Amino acid sequence: MAVIAHLPPAKYIDSDEALLELVTHLEGEKLLAIDTESNNMYAYQGRICLIQLSTEHEDYIIDPLTIKDMRPFGNLLADKRIEKIFHAAEYDLVCFRRDFGFEVQNIFDTMYAARFCKAKQFGLADLLWEYFEVEVDKSHQRDDWGQRPLPKDSLKYAQMDTHYLHQLRDVLREKLIKLGHLEEAYEAFDDALYIEAKEQVFDPDGYWKLGRPRSLTRRQMAILRELYILRDEIAREQDRPHFKTITNQTLIMLARRQPRSFKRLYEMKGLNDHIVQYYGQDIIGAIKRGRENEIPAPPPNHSPSAELAERYTVLHAWRRDRAEERDLDSSLILSKHTLWELARTMPQTMDELKAIDGMREWRLNAYGEEILKLIKHMKV
Repeated sequence: MAVIAHLPPAKYIDSDEALLELVTHLEGEKLLAIDTESNNMYAYQGRICLIQLSTEHEDYIIDPLTIKDMRPFGNLLADKRIEKIFHAAEYDLVCFRRDFGFEVQNIFDTMYAARFCKAKQFGLADLLWEYFEVEVDKSHQRDDWGQRPLPKDSLKYAQMDTHYLHQLRDVLREKLIKLGHLEEAYEAFDDALYIEAKEQVFDPDGYWKLGRPRSLTRRQMAILRELYILRDEIAREQDRPHFKTITNQTLIMLARRQPRSFKRLYEMKGLNDHIVQYYGQDIIGAIKRGRENEIPAPPPNHSPSAELAERYTVLHAWRRDRAEERDLDSSLILSKHTLWELARTMPQTMDELKAIDGMREWRLNAYGEEILKLIKHMKV
């Protein structure tokens, strides 16, 4: 059975005054470990419900659901003088930008650092066990972080996510220095700072991704469309994620079987009785509309051109070969986003190459000439 380390309780910050006082206290720190917990599995639109923060000596938990003005914390995140330690930073950074408009500067990502150190397992729990023999209780991974009050065990679990990050960062940083990967790793950390936060907007054409792989008929696709839109309305009304209202598999089953009565709906596996009771007539109505309405035309094809796809393939093969030579995961060489940008823009000079997202000093010096030579031989 997993054992959680015995830690002093984290200081709970749940007011504007306490947050301002904390930020003032932390402004002189050189390193801060940070993590977030969101309620994506329990709400129609997930949001950050908890922010964990650790200095080398103290742990804090910030409750953004009870704080009206989070801007002081945003100023702390944007302070380039303070290095922020994350594990797998991308999602946290996207959430900060999405929920608060915060931009984070100067990060150290222990997951990417572990990958550059060629760790076989680079989940936080794996690394804490490997380096500190600390075992994490994973039973709280699916907790509803939007509920209040939060159980003590949940808070302890959340605290663990940042408590050891300072020590882990120090160990991995020394390894990166010995391997000669430090500068390269910091460039990889910075890649996460440029990932765009996509708005959580419902796509009414998303049903094509469900129906096409399952070979639905055109009429069944029309029915699926109506059911797909209805499910979003139900999820929005109940403030629940889509999969907790009607699953994708059940939507497909409804489109195929096309039940026309409550009796048939109650007989269907995977369809919650509560949903049938309150929304059964809506489901039957959606199926009826799908049977009668005009069959929808497929959405336009946004696939890349053959020429662009060919350029990307050449660059992708180059990245794979470089990764094999260096015994690293290929995504650590250059991101797919950077490869696509290279394929689209076809830079011809070092200055043009420097303007591409992900092409910073270390990568320019290591790969710049190779990439330009490769592009020169491509079809324009």
